Formats: sequence, C-alpha cells, structure tokens
Amino acid sequence: MEQFKAFWITKEEDAKKPNAAEWRDITIDDLSAGDTVVRVVNSTVNYKDGLAFAGNPGVLRKFPMVPGIDVIGEVVTSESDRFKEGDQVIMNGFGVGEVHTGAYAKYARLKSEWLIKRPEGLSAERAAAIGTAGYTAMLCVMALEDYGIKPNMGPVAVSGAAGGVGSVAVSILAKLGYTVIASTGRPEEADFLKGLGASEVMDRAELSEPGRPFGKESWAAAIDVAGSHTLANLLARTNYGGAVAACGLAQGMDLPATVMPFILRGVSLLGVDSVMAPIERRQEAYRRLVEDLEMSKLDALSSKIKLSEVPEKAADILKGKVRGRLIVDYSEL
Repeated sequence: MEQFKAFWITKEEDAKKPNAAEWRDITIDDLSAGDTVVRVVNSTVNYKDGLAFAGNPGVLRKFPMVPGIDVIGEVVTSESDRFKEGDQVIMNGFGVGEVHTGAYAKYARLKSEWLIKRPEGLSAERAAAIGTAGYTAMLCVMALEDYGIKPNMGPVAVSGAAGGVGSVAVSILAKLGYTVIASTGRPEEADFLKGLGASEVMDRAELSEPGRPFGKESWAAAIDVAGSHTLANLLARTNYGGAVAACGLAQGMDLPATVMPFILRGVSLLGVDSVMAPIERRQEAYRRLVEDLEMSKLDALSSKIKLSEVPEKAADILKGKVRGRLIVDYSEL
C-alpha cells in the first residue's frame, strides 16, 4: 500500500498535552473511516489549526490525528453516487482535523455528505484562500442580511479585521455597499484594510478593554471574531434594532455584558456556526463568495506557503502575526 507524508499528532494516555506534530509516512488505513478518498491539492491555516498544533484539548479530541480543517482537492475514489473520480471538492469543518483525520496529508478519507463540489470559476488556490475563515465571513454577512441589515442603515464594524475572517468580511461588505469600520490591533495594517474597502480603521483597544454596559450608538451591525469584552462592547454600541454576528472567541469565550442593549435598543446577537452548517447553506455561501467577493482583493490578502511551513505559521496565527489568508501548496508531496 502506498505510503505518503502527513503531519501526525499522538498523545500518551496519561499526558496532559499531545506530542508535537511529527512529519511522517502513513497509509490510507491510518486515516479515519470514510467513503471518499480525496487527494489534497491545497489547504489553508485557520485560527483553529493554530490551536490544534498548540495542543489545545478543546480542538484535538481524538488521537492519533492529522490536523487541518480545510480540504480542497480531487476525488480519487468514492463509494457514494454523489461523487466520482476526478471531481473537484471542498470540505470545511465537520470535526475534521479535530476528531477525524484532516487536511495536512497527501490524502484525506472523508464522508461524502461533508463534501461540496468546488464551484465553477473558483480555482483550488482561491478556494483555499477562502477556507473556513472566508466561508465563515460569508455566513456572518448572510446572517446580517437575513436579519434585515442593509447598507443604508449605517456602518458595520468588524473585529479582528486584519485576520482571516475579518479581512474577507471587510472585502465582502465593501463590495456590497456597506460602510465598514475595521477594528485591529495592528495599526500598521491601516492601509491594507482601507485597500480592502474599510472606510475607517479603529484601534482594537477601544473594544478589547472592559467598557460601559451601554454606549453611544456607533454602528448598525457588527461581525465579531473575538468574544469576551470585544463582543460586549460591540453590542453596547450597536444602533437601535441592529445586530451582531458572532463567530469566534479569539479574546475569550466569556461574555461580560448586560441585558441593556437587548432590552433597551432591541439589539440581537446572532450566533454563526461554520462547523456543522447544512450543506445547502454551505453551497449558498460559496455561490455568494464567487459573486460577492472581489477576487483581486482575495489575491491581495492571500499569500502562499509550503505544507512543511504549516507548524510555523500555525504558531504565528495565534500570535496575531498572520495577515489575511494563507494558501498551503502541496506540490512538494
């Protein structure tokens, strides 16, 4: 049986943390069960991938594990009548890279019900650049639209704007005609964010520190990747009848807020999940991404790395050192 390279994470039964990812040879039989084998062409590095390489127990829940939550590739074999050899597919989430072996290997063995066909007009590299972060950004925009937020209602604030979710969200919102307030802890990225379409760049410290339970109305809506004080401050400053789409916990999983924005301004908190979202919602998100994400901006916020560089970049993403999106190139395999 063919051997191929993979990042392989193991954990001793009594150990508090898993071992560091090892670059080793494995076979298909070492992968989790599934009815479809995909040759991975590209992937990316998300915040959750950074947590996996750091041994975060909330992410890594089964061992041994191949990390990597985004698979962009070509079907090699499938027992499902939905796919055939040669089909170009995308997979985001569903516990892959957490409880089911993931993307950072030459092959991934997956369940066919987790896969969608890569849309016409979207290259594998651009699909990787989008990844879970960009797909989540689109889900957040869709959640605000479904709630009734329109461009003429006022600006939309985006936290973590220079990161993966934030940079794609800024780009999409700007193309759709929204005024975007980009919050970042990296002031040197102001020109980059304005190039993506942000009208204003705000210092992250304005949101990340404990604030008043009820603040001045400042935006019609927001997209938040941080949680904790950032999310509480976004809610406290959202206009009457507005909404905040929350999809992350980069600052923390707590929410030190009060009910005042909800009961005095009718503000809504919209939870956005990308991991278990239904296939139909995923397909619509990717259709919208092809339509509403300016690909030249996606290219501008993306950079390419080799698969062997993933552990280094996974550490960098947790430190806030990664701008935009990373495309993982598998050509060295």
